[in-house]
Amino acid sequence: MAATGLPITCKGCDRTAYVLGLFGNGRHYVKELIAANIGKRAIYLIEGFRYHPAPTSLIYTYHATIKYTRLLQDPPEVTSQLLHSVRSGFADLIFIYRHPLDSVLSNWVWMRTYFRHRSRGWGEDIRMAYRSTEDLCADLEKNFAEFKAFAEGDASFSASVPGPRFLSFAEYVEETTLFIECATLSLRLEDFMIDPLKEFSKLLRVMSVDLDTSALRLPLPRTELYRYRKVAERVPQFQAFIDELDPETKRRIERMGYQIDASGGALVS
Repeated sequence: MAATGLPITCKGCDRTAYVLGLFGNGRHYVKELIAANIGKRAIYLIEGFRYHPAPTSLIYTYHATIKYTRLLQDPPEVTSQLLHSVRSGFADLIFIYRHPLDSVLSNWVWMRTYFRHRSRGWGEDIRMAYRSTEDLCADLEKNFAEFKAFAEGDASFSASVPGPRFLSFAEYVEETTLFIECATLSLRLEDFMIDPLKEFSKLLRVMSVDLDTSALRLPLPRTELYRYRKVAERVPQFQAFIDELDPETKRRIERMGYQIDASGGALVS
């Protein structure tokens, strides 16, 4: 039995589904789509991970890492069990990601609020915290040293919270590429901004969910597409941060499907 009290016996061609993401990449949005639109199987949707040595109808969703043990992510030893289940054919791993430069801005806003006030405000945190991108830029310019410490994985940024620090930007990018390489299906949040039904249908096919999608009207993600570009235009220090990224991190971002501007400036899709 699952923690919900429901039987977890595999029905038909169901396999355990792990809908996974790092922080700040749209996992919560996809979780909401599943809960509202996947039909009867939505009763098996659980926040958190658990390994099963055989197929189940359960749908787990949470944050995890493959290589680094970091704050607020399930550690690599948990992820290795999930990946073993995927390789054995008992489960599918669906990984959600977005442009890392949008993620790092969102995560900085979320983490500084969490560390100061112990408040976990889920959702699109930039949208909730600022009236406009201009307000975000003003705050970033004023507190850029703090942002840079966060992006570089400086342990002092999270010193008020026990346990490991949060992922540095370079580690975040590396973890993203590792998950893309081993996921059954990888979905970009930006593609949901263009055609959410198309992307959601990919998820349904992987999960072998037979659902008539002709009448579905899916909401778009509650975020701004490629907000980091506006921030880079308005905050020279953020543009410099982008320009000074190490070559390996830039190559990894390119492998995600994002390109570097020919002028050598901000990264674009």
